[in-house]
Amino acid sequence: MPDTAQTQDELVFLPLGGCGEIGMNLNAYGYGPPEARRWILADLGVTFGGEDTPGVDLICADPDYLIGEHIDAVFLTHAHEDHIGAVGLIYPRLGIRAPIYATPFTAELVRSKMEERGVDTDVLKTISMGGKVQAGPFEVTYVTLTHSIPEPNALAIRTPAGVVLHTGDWKIDPDPQIGSTTDVEGLTALGDEGVLAMVCDSTNVFEEGEAGSEETVRQGLVELIAQQKTGAVAVTTFASNVARVKSIIDAATQADRHVCLVGRSMHKITNAAKAVGILPPKLEFVDEAEAGHFPPEHILYLCTGSQGEPRAALSRIARGDHRHVILREGDTVIFSSRQIPGNEKGIFALQNGLAEQGIRVITPRMVPQKIHVSGHPCRDELRRMYQWVRPRISVPVHGERRHIMEHAAYAKSLQVAEAVTPRNGSLVRLAPGPAEVLDEVPNGRLFLDGNQLVPEGAQGIQERRKLSWNGIIFASVSLDERGDIVDGPVVVVKGFSEPDGRLADESLESLEEAADIAVSGLKRKNRFDDDAVERAIGRALRKAAETAYGMRPMIEVVVLRT
Repeated sequence: MPDTAQTQDELVFLPLGGCGEIGMNLNAYGYGPPEARRWILADLGVTFGGEDTPGVDLICADPDYLIGEHIDAVFLTHAHEDHIGAVGLIYPRLGIRAPIYATPFTAELVRSKMEERGVDTDVLKTISMGGKVQAGPFEVTYVTLTHSIPEPNALAIRTPAGVVLHTGDWKIDPDPQIGSTTDVEGLTALGDEGVLAMVCDSTNVFEEGEAGSEETVRQGLVELIAQQKTGAVAVTTFASNVARVKSIIDAATQADRHVCLVGRSMHKITNAAKAVGILPPKLEFVDEAEAGHFPPEHILYLCTGSQGEPRAALSRIARGDHRHVILREGDTVIFSSRQIPGNEKGIFALQNGLAEQGIRVITPRMVPQKIHVSGHPCRDELRRMYQWVRPRISVPVHGERRHIMEHAAYAKSLQVAEAVTPRNGSLVRLAPGPAEVLDEVPNGRLFLDGNQLVPEGAQGIQERRKLSWNGIIFASVSLDERGDIVDGPVVVVKGFSEPDGRLADESLESLEEAADIAVSGLKRKNRFDDDAVERAIGRALRKAAETAYGMRPMIEVVVLRT
């Protein structure tokens, strides 16, 4: 092994997404001298827009720091959106032709994402579970784990400076229903070999015990669904959890119910699972258009929308605007899922809407059966992983700041020698010498605004936020060659109401009067300056709107010349 101190080669870790948040994962590993590092990337994920990002559905990490760097390969740990959702967005932006490696199920889903974005799929390379790849100075081995999706993997990254285990998302499930159990032998062998650092999932670091097994959930669902003797049953869960989907299908079959898939993601995931042999290729489902012809006690709807997403299948069913599926009084909806923080408002609104229609809602906390378990490690599982791997350095990721700090403290309590607590943009030196943050590199977020990626602070999005909060006022005035008013000012508003709830009408008179006074009060020479006219009307309307409505809207003024 070369003397890294003499060659000045360094092994560095750089998270650009996924530190200080749960989601939007983008991790980079660099090796070599600072001026000529070689890089590999682990995961290119997204997070989702919310009420504060109107019109924006997808958000990803800004990879600008890596543009122009020598990137040897991209490795995808598993197929969740927060790990693969940005492949079609970020990969073209990097301007590289490096291969993208993924196991079969992940590759099946990534290929469609690349095709949707017009990205050449020739760079996508399917690797077998447990496969090994040499990428520049990095040798990467896929290590089988368990999670809430098929084919989850850790990456064992061997470099001249030492071995890093990048866990991705994981848990320890003794009976995951689909796929192999955790490769304890392989993890222990890595520990025997000597692991420099473990970059590890922090999601459930505050939770004692273990996350639980999908086999326990299967048993709970079989029992609970069998108890529903009358009416239709709908079950909503994360479509990506194919083991859960399989358990629900098994439970429906045992209860003499036919299964109808509802929601695009549910079809996409099950088709991918069938294509790679995870689900039986001949597995058939009732078509949505035909499901209503079955007696309700013999049908089970397997739906997307467990997080209350307005456009997902279950929300459309609850609103009564789904094309085919209708739920009625006496039917049952089972939530085989957890509430992702931030989604509570939408979930409660969905559940209240169902309950209002006389539809029984069952959540995991309402029944003695176990009908959901997490896909991330609790403290006992973290302890076992550290016992197997025995890293010198703990690098917590995949968590908010409180998760990362707690994980580092917990690792130290398990006798891990060093722990670093990175943020997005922290350039962490893992070797040589003690682990430390060398620098904070430029980082941020990119928003998918329509069909283009724009920076987080894009003026168009800022403008849209202001529009959603305060509305807009348009004013136009026509002036002749002498500066006299020919027409207007005409004032039109959007987003304002009268006290009785009607769109603003009579109250606009005060705005029009303010605009008229502003123009009339201008010196004649200033009436020939469009900018001066616009400023005067804008100031007057801003003050009048705050007086009349208590709001500070956007204001657009148009000056016409005759």
